[in-house]
Amino acid sequence: MITSLLSRIVLVVVLAMAIIAPFTFLVPKPLILGTVLPVVEGKVKPEMNDVDEIPLKKTVAKVSEQALHSINIPDFAQITDIPTKKRKFFAFLLPAINKVNNKLLAQRNQLALWHQNVSLGAGVTKEQGALLKNWAENYRINPKDSTLHLIEALLQRVDIIPSELVLVQAANESAWGTSRFAKVGLNFFGIWCYQKGCGMVPKNRNFGANHEVAAFKSVEASVEGYFNNINKHNAYQLLRTLRAELRVKEQSLDPQILAAGLIHYSERGSEYVLDITDMLRQNQAYFIKPSSDNIALIH
Repeated sequence: MITSLLSRIVLVVVLAMAIIAPFTFLVPKPLILGTVLPVVEGKVKPEMNDVDEIPLKKTVAKVSEQALHSINIPDFAQITDIPTKKRKFFAFLLPAINKVNNKLLAQRNQLALWHQNVSLGAGVTKEQGALLKNWAENYRINPKDSTLHLIEALLQRVDIIPSELVLVQAANESAWGTSRFAKVGLNFFGIWCYQKGCGMVPKNRNFGANHEVAAFKSVEASVEGYFNNINKHNAYQLLRTLRAELRVKEQSLDPQILAAGLIHYSERGSEYVLDITDMLRQNQAYFIKPSSDNIALIH
């Protein structure tokens, strides 16, 4: 029953994206993160491991690449017991995910309170208005719009992403923390950047390409980079719309439903979405549901 429902959702998503696709591939402005090597840009990404993890035909001596961070991360490649590897990987990332989600919840609750006040004619203070415009600029919303419109636009972007969805995407993109990008640059999500030296150069990057795979200084910065990508990039408008509709209906943020909004995260499109939903089902036993995911919000 669930599988059939998800299949129908994916089909609807594919049709919907076929209609709005011309508008989803607009090049976004760079996302600036204070704790990431200079500039990070969210991307509609190809597979991050398809060119960097292919072994050479000739045997060559491997040169250890120096880490671009000072974090002591577990050597997940050395953990041969699969359940143990999964638990350790999720436990490693979950505190940072919860921290970012809690920040977003606090910000969202503030926005919801302002929305209630403005709707009742009370308005916002001068300081609140300045903060509101600052948030709008950060989330790529026209700060000159009316106060009510700014708040409503922000409420669609300033929201959590279920930890289960973040965890399985990290597992998928980083091969459970064993990829070069995860180990060297704490990049668990395949985020690109476009300034020389901002990260790691893919070994088989196409001729003429100038992107790098972003490097982060902390796990939290890496997770923030992912959240910024999902909450700001034009390609993920569908996910944000699905999330907003669930909020309006006062339903929980189902990660399998929201996964449909990731159809442009990979060139594989709907196949990628099905991979992520499969991983969500297969790893239920390893998830620790944070209480913040179910905090009641003013809608």
